[in-house]
Amino acid sequence: MTDAPSIETSAETKIKIENLHKIFGARPQSVLAQVEQGMSKQELLEQHNHVLGLKDINIDVPARAISVIMGLSGSGKSTLIRHINRLIEPTSGKIVIDGQDVLAMSKGELIEFRRHQASMVFQKFGLHVHKTVAENIAYGLVIQGTPLAQAKEQSRHWVERVGLSGFEEHYPSQLSGGMQQRVGLARALATDAQILLMDEAFSALDPLIRADMQGVLLGLQAELHKTIVFITHDLDEALRMGDRIVILRDGAVIQQGDPQEIILHPADDYIFDFVKDINRARVIAVKSVMTANQSVAGPNLRDDMVLEEALQQVACADARAGNVVDAEGAVLGSIHIDQIIAGIARPKVDRGGVDGNGETRYQ
Repeated sequence: MTDAPSIETSAETKIKIENLHKIFGARPQSVLAQVEQGMSKQELLEQHNHVLGLKDINIDVPARAISVIMGLSGSGKSTLIRHINRLIEPTSGKIVIDGQDVLAMSKGELIEFRRHQASMVFQKFGLHVHKTVAENIAYGLVIQGTPLAQAKEQSRHWVERVGLSGFEEHYPSQLSGGMQQRVGLARALATDAQILLMDEAFSALDPLIRADMQGVLLGLQAELHKTIVFITHDLDEALRMGDRIVILRDGAVIQQGDPQEIILHPADDYIFDFVKDINRARVIAVKSVMTANQSVAGPNLRDDMVLEEALQQVACADARAGNVVDAEGAVLGSIHIDQIIAGIARPKVDRGGVDGNGETRYQ
């Protein structure tokens, strides 16, 4: 991939997406200017019989973290993730990975990129039904050029890592859905690619199995530190998995940031509808609502402690406030019991966008 032009990016950014548009139809370039000028998805369909897939996407995906892209059906989630490894070609824009413009890669460079730098885990598992668990996991290694016997031996390591020891010679039809997805995850990890693309990977699983798979991935990520782009339509899953969340609507980014920012400061009604019913006591961390650079007489509370636990500890200490401390015990600020209760309370809303005092309704 030496021929692709180098583009300067932040040392902390693994994937940089700039001004990305995707229009589906017979003549997408002919309507691109109108989309750039603000034509809506519905107007584009009605007036030009073209479908707006993505509109002016600008996202920096941080290295060694899980970035969740979410939205309702038709929002553009799967379309976006398939642009990263060019399973879909954009109408316009840039996708830069480690300083290399993916859209400028030749066919050969793109093949090497897919083999070595980016692995994908699909919702429907995508396993070879005629291959055993060990052979399925080894498949990516074989494609990379690893001899079959060596690839199968390496695959056994990943069989163990995803909790499938003893099932190496089973076929997909002999496995449950959750076990099949473990195979898909192990196959993606076996190639040692630094980027993992997961398109609704757990959405087809039953709730308990889905939670189990989330735990498996988070455990592996704590050790492997991959750059993961994770697609979901489920906010609870996004909040559990994501270091960063990007929310799409009609192919456009509506809000992006860390989970705490999105919960506490929803950008509009669309985002508010996503977050309004979550259990804020079990999601919001004390550091998000504390008063910075202030100490009080009271118990020490870890900065990542959720409000529910903080309320219990303050109450058990027979106090009205506590100090928020980092991992080393340094005081970052304080939080009063009234702040905890206010943070837990579901915000009251006025669909007009402001409250009775003319203030924005998003707190």
